[in-house]
Amino acid sequence: METTTKSSATNNGLYLGGILSLITVLLYAVNLDLFTEWWLGIILFVVVVAFGVISAIKSRTLLNGFISFKQAFTSYFITVLIGSIISTVLGIVIFTFIDPEAATYINEQILVVTKQTMERFGMPQEAMQVALEEAAKNDNFSLGMQFKNFVFGLAFYSLIGLIVALIVKKTDNKEA
Repeated sequence: METTTKSSATNNGLYLGGILSLITVLLYAVNLDLFTEWWLGIILFVVVVAFGVISAIKSRTLLNGFISFKQAFTSYFITVLIGSIISTVLGIVIFTFIDPEAATYINEQILVVTKQTMERFGMPQEAMQVALEEAAKNDNFSLGMQFKNFVFGLAFYSLIGLIVALIVKKTDNKEA
């Protein structure tokens, strides 16, 4: 992979990290309850995948319209990796070092939302109590949990990246 495609993917990753960080800081400043909204995950997913797709397509353009599966996936992966690292580090800094009380509050709100969801689905009270007690043991903002979320998120985005690379790849049939 040429240096230009790697540097392009790196730049896209920095932009992605900046946007994810900006979203996190804005949500933190405006209303912590927004971190418990279901639609936030969808928006963040779309933003991450869109940047990965744009990175792969831009790399194909830099390579004169032809890109291998490996090159397309690498462009996607570098972008998502860098953006995810930046976003995760910011989350760790905010919720572990700067304002751990915010993490505690969000964890409590997640339990409230979880209970409301289980009630809506008519879950029996005993089962709900057991599930809530188990969920209360989890600190979603501990270093270990944030690292785990980073790794699983990266694995999930990588699976999406494989599909993206299949779609974006374009080989020169004259060379084949």
